[in-house]
Amino acid sequence: MKRIIVFSVVVLSSFFVNAQGFSFGPKVGANISGISGLQFKNGYEFGYHLGGFAEIMISDKIGIQPEVLWSQTALTTGSSLSDLYSTSLSELTKIKLNYITIPILLNIRPAKFITFQVGPQFGILQDKKNSVSTNVQSAFKSGDFSMLAGVQLKVLSFRVYGRYGIGLTNINDLSNQEAWKSRTLQIGIGLGL
Repeated sequence: MKRIIVFSVVVLSSFFVNAQGFSFGPKVGANISGISGLQFKNGYEFGYHLGGFAEIMISDKIGIQPEVLWSQTALTTGSSLSDLYSTSLSELTKIKLNYITIPILLNIRPAKFITFQVGPQFGILQDKKNSVSTNVQSAFKSGDFSMLAGVQLKVLSFRVYGRYGIGLTNINDLSNQEAWKSRTLQIGIGLGL
């Protein structure tokens, strides 16, 4: 573990030393999310995200942008979710999953005002909220791994962005019969300091 921390510090230090530009700041936005799978209604629900970012430009055109976000995924269950539990979940319609997400994005900047972004996102499930049953607590795995792609516009010190994330891991912790994979559209604004 100590070697990994030392290696990470050395790599990040080399980015800072060679960086062509550095900015950081807060960001906030909306999540329009859903989960693929028969137990969930097709469609998307609204949540939110907030946190911070750092933008490290290695050259005029290429950089990396690590972020740490508190991100909420809202879901609406389908009728077949009650088949998984011994208790009746007929009242259960909404579930909220709160994640700490860590995107690490490659920034490709063809012009000063536009940046294309692509990269992985690691999600750590913090809690699961619903109003009916504690059985849902064990339905989701504690982590999610996604790939993101999107675009960011720079207007003065503000960054207006939109990106799509698609889950690569199965977050269904109940059975291996059906894969649940996340999908999220994020729209938001950040302020570079």
